[in-house]
Amino acid sequence: MKRVSPAYSLKAYREALDEGRVTSRELVEACLEAALDREGEGAHVFTKVFESTARAEAEAADYLPVSAGLPLRGVPVTVKDLFDVEGQVTRAGSVVLNDAPPAASDAAVVRRLRDAGAVVVGRTNMTEFAFSGLGLNPHYGTPRTPYAREEGRISGGSSSGSAVSVSDGMAVAAVGSDTGGSIRIPAALCGLTGFKPTARRVSMQGVLPLSPSLDSIGPIAATVACCAAMDEVLSGETHALQQEDAAGLRLGVLQGYVLDGLESHVATSFDAALDALSHAGVKVSAVRFDALDEIPQCYRYGGIAAAESYAWHRELIARAGDRYDPRVLTRIVRGGEISDSEYRDLLDARRRIIAGAEKVFAMVDAWVMPTVPRVAPLVAELERSDEAYFDANGAMLRNTLVFNFLDACSLSMPCHRQGEAPVGLMLSARGDDDARLLQVSLAVERVLAEAGFAIQGQVSF
Repeated sequence: MKRVSPAYSLKAYREALDEGRVTSRELVEACLEAALDREGEGAHVFTKVFESTARAEAEAADYLPVSAGLPLRGVPVTVKDLFDVEGQVTRAGSVVLNDAPPAASDAAVVRRLRDAGAVVVGRTNMTEFAFSGLGLNPHYGTPRTPYAREEGRISGGSSSGSAVSVSDGMAVAAVGSDTGGSIRIPAALCGLTGFKPTARRVSMQGVLPLSPSLDSIGPIAATVACCAAMDEVLSGETHALQQEDAAGLRLGVLQGYVLDGLESHVATSFDAALDALSHAGVKVSAVRFDALDEIPQCYRYGGIAAAESYAWHRELIARAGDRYDPRVLTRIVRGGEISDSEYRDLLDARRRIIAGAEKVFAMVDAWVMPTVPRVAPLVAELERSDEAYFDANGAMLRNTLVFNFLDACSLSMPCHRQGEAPVGLMLSARGDDDARLLQVSLAVERVLAEAGFAIQGQVSF
């Protein structure tokens, strides 16, 4: 094979490896070729490519028997630049930490990937310190979405390089983080599937934090099943998903500001997806959550994320604030305006709102809405204007951050037609209902694929 492609599912790659139709070394060489292509996006996608270790890991995987039972044996993956990798400096998309000591050991999620047989191709670029939904990075460049690449549109953040590493054949799957949408936004803008699990299910050991109360770790890959398989490795839990008929599923379209200001292409794609689901027997109805309007108020001065981020960065900013991305720095320092008592009030408000959401979640199998209200904006426009940057950042994060705040699980899948600008359909369920959400998402994905939407991973290897 000449390249790795999200047209094939993780299951298809694993079967091809197990049956000897392709070797891990061949897959990894294809990924490295894409990553190192001077005319491709690799230079902006990676902060570090692991050429020698990836080849060595691939060769070792090819000697392992299928009977070893490793779920990711020989599968090339990437990890976001905020995960510790033994012997390397964890920079989190920044230059501020260049002089930090190398990590003494792998982060827990990196260790889980290796223990499952995965080959780690490299560390992927990101918004500096993960604090933006756009993916711009003035230090390492900005990966562009594969859609209309010549126009130069953002891939979304903060896990920008993670998504493009999959869309551009540099990995079969990627692992990113999601504090306000940083997995689901780039998945949506790159035509992929991204899963934000309930935060406590996946270890944050060895991960540079943005907001410990909100941070979660999850995969970006071709399909729901791909994300479920990756989540099993990352969490250590088994989902045992079965193909389920979508007829009779109850999806609640959350009403309120999450549907305001949708660009016409997003609105049309979302409505078409809902129509396809309704025709397949899914019960689609409007749901209302009275406390929804309180959530934006809890993000005054950046909310919990800014407060917790500022606490971590305060001393570093005092020493090297001039080396930060100014736009990221602006968001972090806002957290310094939140007093200890205001921070405690935010945590109390969050607990109260989560308790109220439980009743609404129980009414349906999942809440549904567009992942983001706009198509990917142009990189040049956002680089040129602070006003455009912060307006787009707020728009990109608006819907996704609801479910970090609610301590929920959430997944984005494509709901556009082939050749159109990517649009994400977001399904969400209450915390710890991850297996059920993945099961529901699998049924929804099948309906959309059969209706002709641009679902990846539908071609057999």
